[in-house]
Amino acid sequence: MTTVIIGAGAGGLAAAIALAAKGEAVTVLEAQSGAGGKLLPVHLGGSQFDSGPTVLTMRWVFEELFQRAGENLADNLSLQPLHTLARHFWSGGQMLDLFANGDETRDAIGNFAGLAEARGYQAFAKAAKRIHQSLLQPFLKSQRPTPWSLAASMPLGDVLGINPFQTYWNALSTYFKDPRLQQLFGRYTTYCGSSPFHAPATLMLVADVEASGVWRVEGGMAALATAVENLARRSGVEFLFNCSAKQIETTSSRVSAVIDNEGNRHPCTSVIFNGDSTALADGLLGDAFRKAGAKPSRQNQSLSAFTWCATTQESGAKLEHHTVFFSDNYKNEFAALEKGPAPDPTVYLCDQGQGRKLILINAPARAQVFSDEIENTMLRRLEKSGLTMTLQNVFRRSPQDFATLYPATSGALYGRASHGWLATFQRPQARTKIPGLYLAGGSTHPGPGVPMAALAGMRAAEALLQDRALMRP
Repeated sequence: MTTVIIGAGAGGLAAAIALAAKGEAVTVLEAQSGAGGKLLPVHLGGSQFDSGPTVLTMRWVFEELFQRAGENLADNLSLQPLHTLARHFWSGGQMLDLFANGDETRDAIGNFAGLAEARGYQAFAKAAKRIHQSLLQPFLKSQRPTPWSLAASMPLGDVLGINPFQTYWNALSTYFKDPRLQQLFGRYTTYCGSSPFHAPATLMLVADVEASGVWRVEGGMAALATAVENLARRSGVEFLFNCSAKQIETTSSRVSAVIDNEGNRHPCTSVIFNGDSTALADGLLGDAFRKAGAKPSRQNQSLSAFTWCATTQESGAKLEHHTVFFSDNYKNEFAALEKGPAPDPTVYLCDQGQGRKLILINAPARAQVFSDEIENTMLRRLEKSGLTMTLQNVFRRSPQDFATLYPATSGALYGRASHGWLATFQRPQARTKIPGLYLAGGSTHPGPGVPMAALAGMRAAEALLQDRALMRP
């Protein structure tokens, strides 16, 4: 029996390895020229750039994945823990670093904003850890969590402690009075393309995920994709690149084959779709699969971005691997993002060495293209925060470019936005209503991000194997 996986992103790769480790025959179809999805690098002027995710968190996910195939992550990938998690600037050059060591972060905050704010950080970090630990097993590692299953699996105090009914921003005000710190820790909701003013306080867990360890990958994040692809190949997985899926066939209402862009038929007993689930809802792989995906309304879509990969020359502010330049007013910035690009955007910059930079500002998920003004607003924000920069050898991507790369998303980079306490439960699960069809990737449970997408792939593989065992006489 053969499984066809559509999409060689992190979720598709993880699903392929989890299945192959159990002796399943697996073929992966990928429309792009290589594996990795958003991990695929940009090559510019003879240099390679990470153009999406730039560091690894939740390292244990990939350690578990390699263990399933009988290997060790450390034998296949070189990872360096970051001492400075991120550097943050505000107008006038005000600067604060966060560190992997919580005591260092507490002291830095105390020096930056005073003793009361340092104590607020300690309380915030403690609450974030409690939420993370409470949700790890019953939510992040669960195939199909519901509000009721979550409540049943946790003590009442833990249920109340995850704080799902308060907005993230309101929760921050109970820990921090300094608006700069509210901005800094509010930024964690953008990791899943959401607004701190609408997301639940439960997303404080992201802060603890980062505090638990951030690793820089030697060779860039593309090296992670290559290591996982090679593991899949050693496990017996077949890859077909520049090969996009055009239709899923069914026989007696069950998936039976995938037709690719060349008209080739790939017979199979199961399919794992590792694209954005909205593509199924839009009928891009056949009308029979419209109910298998979930298409969020425009109001429920996550953020998109304008990005620049460029070699640069700069002066002024000293950069870390991760540096953030905050807008003057976060509330005004996110209010503007509901309609279009913000006139004063927060800028994220990844310094990849040798003058190579990835620069990103958030944008709404609509068919927007670059303009001189968008680039100028980004450069003005850097200058107000103390950095003067000149871009050279530039590769730009807009929400419209992301919409083309990832069909049916309108450019949304994280699937459904995590707005409201029910949003996390409204993401599609691994199983669908179509026998033999399963979902994986960042648009499905447990959510976006490289390790989360990999978890979704492993959950999809497990669901497939469980269902197949039930079908055996």
